[in-house]
Amino acid sequence: MKKIIIFLSIIILVLCMYKERTIPEEIIRFRIIANSDKEEDQELKYNVLKDLYPYLINTKTNSINKERKELQEKLPLLENKIKERTENYTINYGYNYFPKKTYKGKTYPEGEYESLVITLGNGEGKNFWCILFPPLCMVDKQEQKNTKYKSLFKEVINKYF
Repeated sequence: MKKIIIFLSIIILVLCMYKERTIPEEIIRFRIIANSDKEEDQELKYNVLKDLYPYLINTKTNSINKERKELQEKLPLLENKIKERTENYTINYGYNYFPKKTYKGKTYPEGEYESLVITLGNGEGKNFWCILFPPLCMVDKQEQKNTKYKSLFKEVINKYF
C-alpha cells in the first residue's frame, strides 16, 4: 500500500510539473523592434513603450476574444501615441513571425503568432518582447507571506527613465 501511495504521489507531482510548463494555447504576443542598436534608437523604443504602457497593460478582461476586441479598438490610439515620437514606424496586429523564445522557463517555438508588433524604422535593432494575453508580462515577487505583482513593463521603464 505504501508503494502505491508513493507511486501515485510521484505521478501527480510529474503531472503538476508538466502542467506548469504548458504554454497556453491562446496567447497574444507583443513586440517593439528598434530601428537599430544605436543608443538613440533603443531610447526611442523605450520611450514608445513608456507611452503605450498604460494602454496595453490595463486590460480588464480574462477572455481572449474580449482582449482582441479591446486591442482592435485601441489601435488608432496606439498609432497616435507612436506618431508623437516618430513618423517612421509600422504597426501590425495580426499573425506575425516570432523566433524561438524562452520566457520564465517556458520555451515558445518559432512561428506565426497572433501578436501586436511595432517596428520602428528598419526594425534591425534589439526588441522588447512580452505576452499581452494572458498577461504573462507580470513578474511575481515574494514578500513575507504575500505575493505582490509588478509589471515587467514598469520595471523596464523605471530602469531606463
